[in-house]
Amino acid sequence: MVVRTVNSISLFRSTTPPSQLPLTAFRRYHQIRAFNYLHFSRFPVSKPTLFSYRNLKTGGCRSYSVQSFVDSVIEEFEALRRRRIRASNKSVLTSNKELVDDKLRKQVLQKGLLLEFKKDSERILLAVAQKPDGRRNWIVSDQNGVTTSIKPQQITYIVPGVDNFNTTEISDFNQRAQNNLDPTLLEFAWLELLEGNKSVTVEELAEMIFGSADPLECYCAHLLLSRDEVYFTRLDSKGSSSVYGPRPTVQVEEIKRRVIAKEAADKDLEEFVQLLRSAKAMPPRGKPSKCSWKAEDKIWHKIESLEAFAIDACKDDVQKNTAGVILKAMGLSKTAGSAVNLLTDIGYFPVHVNLDLLKFNIRTSYPDHILSAAENILQESHDPDKDDRIDLTHLKVYAIDVDEADELDDALSATKLHDGRIKVWIHVADPASFVKPGSLIDREALQRGTSVFLPTATYPMFPEKLAMQGMSLKQGTICRAVTVSVVLHSDGSIAEYSVNNSIIKPTYMLTYESASELLNLNLEEELELRILAEAARLRLQWRRGQGAIETGSLEPRIKVENPDDPEPSIRLYVEDQTDPAMRLVSEMMILCGEAIATFGSANKIPLPYRGQPQSKIDTSAFNHLPEGPVRSSAIVKLMRAAEMDYRKAIRHGILGIPGYVQFTSPIRRYMDLLAHYQVKAFLKGDVLPFTSGQMEGMAASVNMNARIAKKLFSSSLRYWILEYLRRQPKQRKFRALILKFLKDRNASLLLLEVGFQATAWVSVGSHVGDEVEVRVEEAHPRDDIISFKEVVQVT
Repeated sequence: MVVRTVNSISLFRSTTPPSQLPLTAFRRYHQIRAFNYLHFSRFPVSKPTLFSYRNLKTGGCRSYSVQSFVDSVIEEFEALRRRRIRASNKSVLTSNKELVDDKLRKQVLQKGLLLEFKKDSERILLAVAQKPDGRRNWIVSDQNGVTTSIKPQQITYIVPGVDNFNTTEISDFNQRAQNNLDPTLLEFAWLELLEGNKSVTVEELAEMIFGSADPLECYCAHLLLSRDEVYFTRLDSKGSSSVYGPRPTVQVEEIKRRVIAKEAADKDLEEFVQLLRSAKAMPPRGKPSKCSWKAEDKIWHKIESLEAFAIDACKDDVQKNTAGVILKAMGLSKTAGSAVNLLTDIGYFPVHVNLDLLKFNIRTSYPDHILSAAENILQESHDPDKDDRIDLTHLKVYAIDVDEADELDDALSATKLHDGRIKVWIHVADPASFVKPGSLIDREALQRGTSVFLPTATYPMFPEKLAMQGMSLKQGTICRAVTVSVVLHSDGSIAEYSVNNSIIKPTYMLTYESASELLNLNLEEELELRILAEAARLRLQWRRGQGAIETGSLEPRIKVENPDDPEPSIRLYVEDQTDPAMRLVSEMMILCGEAIATFGSANKIPLPYRGQPQSKIDTSAFNHLPEGPVRSSAIVKLMRAAEMDYRKAIRHGILGIPGYVQFTSPIRRYMDLLAHYQVKAFLKGDVLPFTSGQMEGMAASVNMNARIAKKLFSSSLRYWILEYLRRQPKQRKFRALILKFLKDRNASLLLLEVGFQATAWVSVGSHVGDEVEVRVEEAHPRDDIISFKEVVQVT
């Protein structure tokens, strides 16, 4: 062996004839000077820099300073170089096909040969051929002492010049080869071969860069070429023999640029992964804020890719690949769940992140220009219908809604006429007096389609300040409204109706609970509320006679405070839709919808008429089921989907009325607002803003957004119910009503204290309508997993 030393840096090379040693050293130095791939300025020439050769066999050593070394041998090197190149070029000129054929004849596999083979997709091993295994395969013993059978196509190289190689020497041979690899040697060979546009075999390359085609040098050359992705390309191959050619300079420079870019990207990835690991290790309150991840573009780009991957919304393969690389570097599987968990662990996502809110790209805020336009509307406070409004401020007005309602769309009044008939006023907020069709605010509302109500937040259809301070009904304040007044026959059918722009002054803002309490108290001073309840009973009785089908059940409602906290506060309560106050409000909203549909049809006004075909449901077939949730859930399964018509009213069979238009939530639903635009234009005598065809086109996108909002509400509600149940004590029991049996004793249940439907196995002898007790066995909100087990009473 020979060792070259430059300023205490040793480079090892194999034993070669002494006369050839200077050639390799010269080539290294000539490469430094002529091609500037390595800078000679790395060596401090101000000090005596020694360049020595030591023959490890003889122990002889000769030292030079760098300058004297160059001066004394450069002429000899040039002469040797010219001779070597001429000799090499002769062999290189052989055609590729002839060269491969020639090598194949010399490399017939036989016992004792040293070869390299591909063990699997990731491992390449050295082995010694032992004996044939069938017609084509061979038994080999590899460097790990493992004997295996390989196919010819697995062989990647047969080391030439080796006979009867001892398997015990494979490891030493391999180690010496690894120690002798210097990829920079390929640069010089590439330059020489490129100059003459010559190809080269492994053996010829060994002769060029090592001065020898001995087995070790050939294998080193093979390793250099097989691992090289910059300077050489495989021109032709047959079996384990190959011919290589130098890549063009432009291609090499481009590859180098890509390598540099990859190294920079790898460094960025390493730094980013370290940042992620640091953030994961921090306590929950000490993790970086969400906005801090956006401070640097290169970091934000990676976080953005992870977020897109987490919600299955990658814009392109670049984002998907970026996320995959990060997850792999973190030792995680390439799944959306892994990305969610990682973003949660670093504090970017809150523990209870609403992924559907991100997936559906719900608008959770308003741009500045929309907020500015809303502010201008409030400041102007212009009422285009001021002269046409009737004054109803003398009426006692009840606004009844859930306690967390942010804006109020509707309110009610009632009285008894001298002839004993009941007159009802349904007052609806008048946002159409603030915004015009096609205006900036209207277009924004159209794009949203609906307010989005979640347990954690509300995302309104209109900017909050405009909705709350301008459009919403407020207690004790004179408010603009569109009032639908209806006089009922004694049987509950509509006797008279009218629609007017109005002003009202709401008297009470009640929750359903407080309204029910007032009804139960039967106070003399709340006569109007009692009249409303009487009107609701008449209406329900009349609708039943018209074939209406009741589907009231228990509905859960949840309010979550501080949802970004790991353990936010959860308030759950259950709405009984048969509750007197809820039934009162529901009946009055249905009455309003019927009156508007009748008004629209009579005046040929295009409106979003909603109907539902009269299902051929014989409700008497369900009389054997307990009245209430059990019967309702059975009937709902048979109902047909709703239909829309924009020209005339169509029967709504489920409600039992001749026509229906949703009109009472114009601040929350755009289709209600659309109905207001049409009705108010007719009242004023103006041209209607929309034809039936235009309304149908607009409804397509609005209804799609409404379906998304409904799905989002349902999934969010279910998540927080599961989280609520997860937190309950393990031994807590829940009352559950058996709705039906799914298979064997597996039953569909309604948890009465939660208003939530689930499944569980129940005891033999249980029947539909029976009440059982269950407890939570498992609850994982993020994975949407919930299971219950019946609590069997031991007698």
